[in-house]
Parts: sequence; structure tokens; C-alpha cells
Amino acid sequence: MRCKDSEFGVSFHEFVGYSLNMLGNVDKFVFCCRFGGGLWGPLLSKLGDWSLSPSKGRKRTDMLNIEDTICAPATVPGTGAIAIIRMSGRDSFSIADKVIRCKGGNISDTEGYRLKYGVALEADGTDLDTVLASVFRAPHSYTGEDSVEISSHSSKYIVERLLQRLVDCGARVAGPGEFTQRAFVNGKMDLAQAEAVADVISAQSEAAHKVAFSQLKGGFSKELKTLREELLKMTSLLELELDFSEEDVEFASRSELSSLLDGTLAHIHSLTDSFRYGNALRNGVPVAIVGAVNAGKSTLLNALLCDDRAIVSDIAGTTRDTIEETMTIDGTLFRFIDTAGLRETSDEVEKIGISRSYKKMNEASIVLALLDVTASEEENEYSISDIVSNLDVKSQKLIVLLNKVDVLGNNINVSLINNSVSNPNEKVVKLYISAKTGFGLDELRKLLSDSQKSATLDSDQTIVTNLRHYQALMKASESLENVKRSLAAGQTPDLLSEDLRQALHHLGTILGEVTTDEVLGNIFEHFCVGK
Repeated sequence: MRCKDSEFGVSFHEFVGYSLNMLGNVDKFVFCCRFGGGLWGPLLSKLGDWSLSPSKGRKRTDMLNIEDTICAPATVPGTGAIAIIRMSGRDSFSIADKVIRCKGGNISDTEGYRLKYGVALEADGTDLDTVLASVFRAPHSYTGEDSVEISSHSSKYIVERLLQRLVDCGARVAGPGEFTQRAFVNGKMDLAQAEAVADVISAQSEAAHKVAFSQLKGGFSKELKTLREELLKMTSLLELELDFSEEDVEFASRSELSSLLDGTLAHIHSLTDSFRYGNALRNGVPVAIVGAVNAGKSTLLNALLCDDRAIVSDIAGTTRDTIEETMTIDGTLFRFIDTAGLRETSDEVEKIGISRSYKKMNEASIVLALLDVTASEEENEYSISDIVSNLDVKSQKLIVLLNKVDVLGNNINVSLINNSVSNPNEKVVKLYISAKTGFGLDELRKLLSDSQKSATLDSDQTIVTNLRHYQALMKASESLENVKRSLAAGQTPDLLSEDLRQALHHLGTILGEVTTDEVLGNIFEHFCVGK
């Protein structure tokens, strides 16, 4: 087979043979198929379940049937004045014309980026609602397909009837995230950007939105593509040496490879190091409230939230399990965790709760250690020593709160705190508060906010917030470390290129260059239906 309009002027088998045998790399083949023009682009979509091992290339699998025209509500019916129903696919315009009677011509004859006013009709021709239809022509739409967005009144009945009419006229209801999945399949965005769509929607703070929106615009993807291109070039040169092994020719400079590895590993380590902060931004900075029984932990949680979220009682051991709630302070989402009081007990249920308290304390970025200033010095000394001994002082911030100062007034002896909590690695913050009256809580909120401002990475630095991305980066780092060891040991090009291909594979999974139906299904099933 020879493609007349292919700029390469070679047959399919010649082209694949050159890509696989000469370069040993399918990424260039896929790149050429997608962007080389002619029939190479459509060819990939027709290959179906075409798969190669990770060391030799990518796996290409069929998605949901992209030949269907899909529809779904993009807003929650009944919650506002306007509802929006999205429709995407090659029959979008013809289906819309069957449902909507527009003034001044059909939707099918309308240019892209135009609004059409009309009346949505029932099957018998009676009026259902007045609507506005937004027209988007392929490829200039969110999905890259012909698309229509219908704005109607937000009645649940109207939305249900409109959806039913669209389905009756040839559309089907979209699956979760199918619009974004089509945008990915049609090359409107890569997989990292597609995942960022969900992060932008779910962002609950200014900081989380800023990171998610940067990823949606392609900042993270651009960095990864640059890394992959450099590694791919070196891998191709190494594998080219295999065809000239008898002539002892070196196409890939080993010194350049060593420098490339050092630079790439440093970049990847910077990304993985940002994950702890990024994960906190996405899910809320975990703040564990710990201390002895009746120290005022639940009262503090309620006071911070301005809500009676936790049961408060004078009976020791009221809190048996952890309670988690989130709130935003100065643009940062914090996840406060009320825990069971720490003490020795024979109660089996309470023991489980205390065990969970230590677990949450170990997982928290910030630990609020509550001390009851009305308790004895021995009790407080034991409590603070127990808490400090279970912390990682290098990665966790400790704030000691001397609670119930409303009871003692100015008669506060802090020598115990100064002696028991001293730490050579980090200055421990101590604050007098009254969770009951609210005294000192504004200062506590400021301390929490300032702790994240100081922890914020450089504004131009990419922050990893996705666990899947973090795991792929760690695997890529491991493969590159193997290359470094092999290089130092003077190994042959085939062994070096093998680990380089593994690194390329792991980086490719982030962008969607290497995907499986299972991975894609897991990603998009967490989207809302209309996205």
C-alpha cells in the first residue's frame, strides 16, 4: 500500500519497518502517524486493539464508540435559572434541528461560535421551552467534534424532556467524563490536561485552583514532553549503534548521556518532591488535633469550623473515632482531624480509636498538640513527650496550644512547655488559647495560613497533585537510575536503551501516549456525566 498524499513517500510496511528495526521505537511511528498528514492519522484510529510491550512501544485501545452522538446535562437541573445540555458528535446539528425550531434558519446552516434563539418542541410539535443553542463546528469545539450546547430554563421536567427528545432523535446519553474523553481521543488535550479538568471543577481553594488551571493549560505536559523528546533522541541514537555494532561506531555520546540523565533526574526529583505539598493542596492540608482526654480537642474543632460538628462532653473518652472537616483559610484548604484522646485504657473500642489517633498524627502535615493548663504538670509532661516522640520533626510542623486559659487568667506557667518541647531542628510554636471563648483562635488561623505561605514552592515551579502522576514519575526515576548504573559499568547500548525505553513508557503514561482501557476507565469514571 502506498499513500499518494503522504509526505514520506514510503509504504506502510516500509515505514513501520524503518521505525521498528532502525530506531526500535514506536513513539516516532505514532508521532508520524498522528501528525504526518495524509492517511497516517486515520490509520491509527482503525488499528483497534494494537498493542506492543512497554519496552517496545505503546498500547492503543478502542475507547467508547466515538461514532455516536452523545448528550448530557452540563449543569444540575433545578438549582439555578438556566440549565445547559451538551451534545457532541457528527449528527449533533441534524438532531438539534429536529428538536429546536429556530428563527432565521436551521442550526445545521449556522456558522460556528454563534447563538441561535428558538423553541424546543415536543414530539407532537407543541412548545416545550424557549432555548438558546450555542453552535460549535469541528474541530473548534471542546471535544473537537460538531457540538451544540442548549440553554433552557432549569426545570428538572424541561431538562428531562429535552434529553428524552434528543435521545429519541438519535443521540445517546453520555457516560461519565465522555466529553473530556473525546477531547483526549481527538487530540484537543493530553491525558494530564484531561485529568486537570476534574481538578479545576473540584478545586476548593485559590491555591488548588491555581495549580489545577496551570496543568489544564499544559504547563506540566510541556515539561514532560520536553523530557521525553530528549530521552527519545538519545534512545534512538543508542539503538542505531546496534546496526553498526561490528564497526564500533558511537552515535550517542556517553558524556552527553550522563549529563542528560543528571538533568532529567534532577527535574523528576523536583516534581516528585512537590507531591506532598501538591497532594495537600488538592485534598486539604491535613491538620491533626491531638492531646489527652478532655484537653478540648472537639471544642477546638467546633470553634474553628463555627459549627457543632463534634460531640463535646465532660466525660473522658467521648471521641472514639476520628472526625474530619475542611475549611478554607486565606485561600488554602485545610482538613482538620479531631482524634480520640491519648491515654492508657483497657477499653478495646477506645484502644482502636487511640491507634487511629496516632496514625492520623503521623500522616498530618501540621499537628496541633493541645495541653490543658488546668491539668497537673506531670500529666502535661507525659502528654507532650508522647506526642513529640511520635512526630517526624523534619517534615511535620508542631503547634503547641495551651488551652483553657480562660480558667486561669494570667496565672500561666509555661516552663514545662519550654523544657519539654525544645527541638534543635525546628522552633516549636506555642500559643495560648481558649477554645471555649475563642481567645487566640484568630492568631492560630494566621499561624496555619502563614505555615503554607512559607511552604509554597516557587511560583514558576510545577506542582504534582495527582497520585498516578507521582507513581509514574517514581518509576521513571528508577529506570533512569538503572541507566546511570549501567552506564558507569560500561554496559552495551541495548541494555542502556532498554531502561531508557522503560523511562519513556512511564512518562508516556502520564500524557496518555501509553494507555490502556483500564487506566482510562478509572480516570474518566470519576468525572460528572456532563463533563
